Amino acid sequence: MTKKEEFIEIYRRDIKREGSEALLDYLENHSDFFTAPASTRYHLSYEGGLVCHSLNVYHCLKAYLDRSRVREEYGLKVSAETAAIIALLHDVCKINCYKKSFRNVKDENGKWQRVPSYDYADELPYGHGEKSVYIISGFIKLSREEAFAIRYHMGFAGTEDTRSVGESFRRFPLAFALSTADMEATYFLENK
Repeated sequence: MTKKEEFIEIYRRDIKREGSEALLDYLENHSDFFTAPASTRYHLSYEGGLVCHSLNVYHCLKAYLDRSRVREEYGLKVSAETAAIIALLHDVCKINCYKKSFRNVKDENGKWQRVPSYDYADELPYGHGEKSVYIISGFIKLSREEAFAIRYHMGFAGTEDTRSVGESFRRFPLAFALSTADMEATYFLENK
């Protein structure tokens, strides 16, 4: 099964909200979601990296939410639909932003080589997490907790005021959970 097929299978199985098929159609037929990289050159900077990252975050989030301590001590119980929405869609802000390019790097012998790369050109510069919330909300209604989780998924690694991040994590533990899953995927699974 390809990453695209896995994504669509989870999406269709778990996300039933009104507008979800229109959102999937947008991702599949009117954006580069399934072919875009996850970054210009840091994690999963290759064709299809964005869908791979989204799936990694989904699996990391599911594992986090399945911990007995999270369920029992923290009382964090999340529906399959909410988990799928926030994890699979947290980075839709990256669609249609990466353009194929080249850059020069030195090889092991110190000679310059031209290698494929990506440039970042955002035609809708609306921020990061807030842009994802904006795009998703054009198709499906998000709960407040879902919106905050997506908005603050970068956690303290983002450019947001740290007071806002901390307060969002305190008020919406799901935001902390998604941020944790995103960092785990980015720094442990994908940064090899």
